[in-house]
Amino acid sequence: TEKLEMTMQSMDNTQHKRITISILAKRFKQSSIEETIIGQMGGVRYKEACCIRLPQGEGWLFDYGVLVTWDVTEDDRKKLCLELESSIEEATPFVSIEQYAYTVKEDALLNIHHDTLVLPNNDPLTRLALSHAFAQSAKLIIFEDKAQQVIQKNAYISRELARTGKVPLSPKDLAKLRGTLFETSSDITLHFGLLDTPEFFWDYPQLEEVYLRLAKYLDLQSRIEILDKKLENIQRLLEVLAAEQYHKHSAFLEWVIIILIAVDILIYFF
Repeated sequence: TEKLEMTMQSMDNTQHKRITISILAKRFKQSSIEETIIGQMGGVRYKEACCIRLPQGEGWLFDYGVLVTWDVTEDDRKKLCLELESSIEEATPFVSIEQYAYTVKEDALLNIHHDTLVLPNNDPLTRLALSHAFAQSAKLIIFEDKAQQVIQKNAYISRELARTGKVPLSPKDLAKLRGTLFETSSDITLHFGLLDTPEFFWDYPQLEEVYLRLAKYLDLQSRIEILDKKLENIQRLLEVLAAEQYHKHSAFLEWVIIILIAVDILIYFF
């Protein structure tokens, strides 16, 4: 549309600033956040997030291990990440970094196009509202990757079950695999609430609209639904393995009973 083209032309003539989303940990130590980040670094708590002011720009640190920085130089971001290492309770297997660009156009509607945002104002709370969506998207990447790895790694079980009618695992291996699957499913399910609308918007409902617009752009809802389907697949696999383990245990007991009866008969006759 003409309006969108005019907006994009004005954006081309405007110097864009950088947004960087970093996945640093599965979670941060709450005690360290209170003592180090708030007490020593001057961070300010906003429900699930802390604001950290930097020489240029700011960083929003989320309890579940994600850092979103706005207009922060790469050197300052790396320095901040090093300072936060002591606050990490459980590091992620990999550090994922995503980048977007933004500019501010006073009183305009939030616009998102080709990973570039036009913000309606320069209010830090608007940036926090958007940071919530960015952080949730980043955390969702961890969940998606974890669920996908488990499904791909154990895809052979379904194939072997269809081909031979049984799972090619010993009772001990079955028990260990069930434990792994249950741990993965439980870990994701336990933290699934992180993907709900943040409590921050209970106090600032006027900012929920910008959060929802970015959440839609990041496709959060459909990705959550797909993740839910993956968890259902893992749950079904758990049920299959439980049935197979029960069958193998029952078969073992049947053979024990048969052997005991045979021994009893031999003793009776001889």
